[in-house]
Amino acid sequence: FLTDFVGWLPLPEGGEREAFLAADLNEQMLEQVARFPSVRDLALFAGDPEDVVPGSFGPGLPVIREWVEAHFEFVGQMPGEASEPAERDGDRPLCVAAVGGSGVGAGLLGRLVAGYEAAAARVPGLRMLAVAGPRVEVERLGAPAGVEVRGYVPDLDRVLAGCDVALVQGGLSTGMELVAAGRPFVSFPLKRHFEQRIHVAHRLARHGHTRALEVEDATPEGVAEAIAGALGAPVGYRAVEPGGAARAAARIAALL
Repeated sequence: FLTDFVGWLPLPEGGEREAFLAADLNEQMLEQVARFPSVRDLALFAGDPEDVVPGSFGPGLPVIREWVEAHFEFVGQMPGEASEPAERDGDRPLCVAAVGGSGVGAGLLGRLVAGYEAAAARVPGLRMLAVAGPRVEVERLGAPAGVEVRGYVPDLDRVLAGCDVALVQGGLSTGMELVAAGRPFVSFPLKRHFEQRIHVAHRLARHGHTRALEVEDATPEGVAEAIAGALGAPVGYRAVEPGGAARAAARIAALL
């Protein structure tokens, strides 16, 4: 069993009903692990103990971190193993806008692309690479000149490692790849998405990421301000120790 977060957590706007359902799901999970420990031959947590969110699984239930430490082995971060940044096309500053592989990011990507011209007025020579993924209709983005839209980018982690700034959704993989590469970025976590809003936000904040905005902030002027602000301030990320994926692979191989 391999995971990078543990615990269904309610969001405040969900009210008492969501809090009850989340605690009920957590209690079922805790009871299953307690009753059938042999179901999991190995339980690995992709991260460090400090990456586990504070608080409990619900009223009367265990503290999350204490329970995870007792039932999981920590293998460290898995931000990708980009050997070197991708080659750059010239010296113009590059902004990568990426919203993951699902269609839910289409609205955000459209807003980011629409903000390019305002951003280019603030950042001379700015280029933008918009990564649409397989479920966003590229032609509907209406990208202006200066924006390259691609449905698929091989070795995206290397491209991110070589960019000057990134605008991304609030996912963990892309966020930690940018942290590990030391690149400034702005995240726009999905609404009503407890993993991005709580678990991922906690981990990224622990590693020094502070630039998280709402999708409503992605107006043309908001996009321009986000890009210019991120470019103008040095990052202060926590160092990411490499080798998490290799450690997990070694433990799985030993089990097999």
